[in-house]
Amino acid sequence: MTLLTLSPSDDVAITLIDHPGGAPAGHKVALHAVAAGALIRKYGQVIGQASCDIEAGTWVHTHNLAMSTSAPSSGPETRARPSSTVRTPATWSGYRRANGRWGTRNTIAILTSVNCSATVARRIAGAFPPDTLPAGVDDVVAYTHTGGCGGASDSQDVTLLQRTLAGYARNPNVAAVLIVGLGCEANQIPDWLEREGLTAGPDLRTLSIQEAGGTLKAIDAGQAIVRQLIAEAANARREPAPLSGLVVGLQCGGSDSWSGVTANPALGRAVDRLIALGGSALLSETPEIWGAEQLLLKRADAETARALMERLAWWQDYALHNGMEMNNNPSPGNLKGGLTTILEKSLGAVAKAGSAPLVDVIGYAQPVRKAGLSFMDSPGYDPCSATGQIASGANLIAFTTGRGSVFGSRPAPCLKIASNARLADWMAEDIDVDASGVLNGESLDSVGETIFQRLLSLASGEPSASEILGIGDAEFVPWQRGAYL
Repeated sequence: MTLLTLSPSDDVAITLIDHPGGAPAGHKVALHAVAAGALIRKYGQVIGQASCDIEAGTWVHTHNLAMSTSAPSSGPETRARPSSTVRTPATWSGYRRANGRWGTRNTIAILTSVNCSATVARRIAGAFPPDTLPAGVDDVVAYTHTGGCGGASDSQDVTLLQRTLAGYARNPNVAAVLIVGLGCEANQIPDWLEREGLTAGPDLRTLSIQEAGGTLKAIDAGQAIVRQLIAEAANARREPAPLSGLVVGLQCGGSDSWSGVTANPALGRAVDRLIALGGSALLSETPEIWGAEQLLLKRADAETARALMERLAWWQDYALHNGMEMNNNPSPGNLKGGLTTILEKSLGAVAKAGSAPLVDVIGYAQPVRKAGLSFMDSPGYDPCSATGQIASGANLIAFTTGRGSVFGSRPAPCLKIASNARLADWMAEDIDVDASGVLNGESLDSVGETIFQRLLSLASGEPSASEILGIGDAEFVPWQRGAYL
């Protein structure tokens, strides 16, 4: 077999090898002649229309496939089916927090109110490399950014930054927090804490560089505070935890044509299992579900569906006002990997969410409100989207990739899943799970179970590939969408 057809109604197949018709391995080949203007289907769904006549057996890509000018077909029925009962219980080992939530890591977070305090925060964290920490304390991380000033204290940028930082402070993977500010910034620490309902105390400390007397004095004071926080955090111990304590943020980056065939649907099976056992998952990257939203709307009640459509409408307007189009989303890497239109990319991306009902739609960095599958509004930019998910409460990230990604996140560890064997071998130090077995006859359920078990191991303290490489500090990227003055 050299061609893989995903649905009986498809007009294209994926070639497993470089095809005589000109298509590289992983790209699309026409199964029959297609007239100019005709709709083209993959996954049983419309991915675009022929921009010219296409002969059977020839390569289908940007030179002859364009966005459809008519509404895409909803394709086969994909309404949510009830989460199946999983008879075999699964547990993991985590940190129980005083508020009843569960952490997969035990991190000391140094948050910055403004970019002006970034270097001081990094110098404080740099005094505590992981190999010097007591058992049970995973790391001391400085979360720095480029905002916090240059606008009004109640501007959209400042308040969204405050919500994001507060979400990190509340994340159950964080044992204690030190907030470092300059002193005169728009994002005033007392106002931020009050707005977000946070209270300074033994496990939430604050430090002003101006009040401390400058850079060196602030670094010394900050390091003294962190030593105290570490000593207290070291008393925490892992214990058996329920699946309801897990919230997994779902991400994909550097996707290729195999992503929607192997890694994404296999992750979807793992998500179904997680939710059936009481856990939760967050789908995000709003521009990357555009054109495939019907697959989620059919799984939602009227209120949730309306909320999702409102976010998509906002993004269409946002793109228009910034001189962009939603259908221009596929990146150069996506195109090289065989993805042609945003419809095709989105259909594969939505597969990460499995088949569970969509129970809620929340804003960027807003706390998760319901158990099960929720959608968090965010850009398609992976670091920014994952940052929002962690602020919303994700204590794990599951990230699929086909072209290759070196993403990692803290304090929520990231499990990276390769869509193809070549990537899993070529970038082995960056990959945790190889999902390519689907192409060799292994079932999606089997690969999904592998992913599920790796998520449990990761949650219980096994390091991810990105953690071993020390990746995750610089990947803190809060969404900035306001004006600077």
